[in-house]
Order: sequence, then C-alpha cells, then structure tokens
Amino acid sequence: VQAMLLALLPLLGANGQTFHTGKCPKPPVQRNFDLSKYLGRWYEIEKLPAIFEKGKCNQAPYTLESNKQVQVLNQEILPDGKPSEIVGMAELKNAANTALEVSFFGGERLSPYWVLSTDCDSYSLVYSCADVLGVFHVDFAWILSRSRTLPAETIHRLKLLLSSNGIDTARTTMTDQTDCPTDMQQQQQQQQQQQQQ
Repeated sequence: VQAMLLALLPLLGANGQTFHTGKCPKPPVQRNFDLSKYLGRWYEIEKLPAIFEKGKCNQAPYTLESNKQVQVLNQEILPDGKPSEIVGMAELKNAANTALEVSFFGGERLSPYWVLSTDCDSYSLVYSCADVLGVFHVDFAWILSRSRTLPAETIHRLKLLLSSNGIDTARTTMTDQTDCPTDMQQQQQQQQQQQQQ
C-alpha cells in the first residue's frame, strides 16, 4: 500500500493536490453543532485543490438518512459541460461537536469532515486531512455558502481561521459559480434519458 501511495504522488502533485510535511494539524471544531440546521444545499465558494473536483458550479445537498447519518451529494459541471455527482455518507461521531466522518463510493474507509465554523444560515468552513506514511499529510478545505456568493470579508475571516491553525491557504482557488443550472440533478437525468434514446 505504501509503495502504491508513493507511486501516486507525482500524479496527485501534478493535479494540484496540496501536500505538507509532518502529521495533520488538529484545528478545533465548532461546538454545539446542530445537525438539523446544517442540512440542505451548500455551494462551494473557495477550496484547497482537490483531485476529485475538476469542474464548476460545485454544490452539495445534505439530507438526513438516520439519526446520525447524512447523505452528501457532491455535484459539479465538468469541463465538457456534463453534470457529475458523487454520493457520500457522513456520520456524526460526537453530538457535542462537528467531527464528522464521511465515506464515498459505498466504501468502508471513513475520512474526517470537520466543520470548523458555521452559522448554518450563510457560511461554513470545512477541513479534512489524511496522514500518509507518517511522514506528510494531504489536506482539503472548503468555504461553503448557502448561496452562490459570499461576502469577501467572510471569506477573509474564514481563511484567517485556517491560517491561525497552521493550515496553508496560499493555494486556495475560487470556484466558478457562474452560468450554473438551477437543478443539476434534473439536468443529469435529462442527459441520461437522451443517451438512452
């Protein structure tokens, strides 16, 4: 497994993935998290590079599946104009804080999904990190909004929060939220129907 990860490093780096030496930082998560208020649609405003995100109009509806499990439907429009989606399941491990864990593609492997700051009504700051070989780590961060825009001062404040916890924000990129379809799931269903005809 370690040899495979090492072989993948050049590919991941070429796709803009963020690597750092040492183990993952442990930023404090937001306390008194209300999962029911966090449900609904979130739009991606800015992020650290993620190899699994290649398009625009990124958004994710969060839907409660059980008492502690939430379906996360990550949606985007690929460069060729086709909609794409990845379904994940997030689980709230501790009701007292926002240290969730999420898995994608029906896998058993859980990745951290830490909500560092949110008001549930307008913005959310999410961080995830994975230690690799005990030598370095790969991290991800997303600034989310309930709409396709977010005030610059809010973005600045959230990036300062990342920086103050030792998380490098120099490589964050803005997500293109222009000319996006209103209902991406409906658009994907229409394209699938056209392909079947």
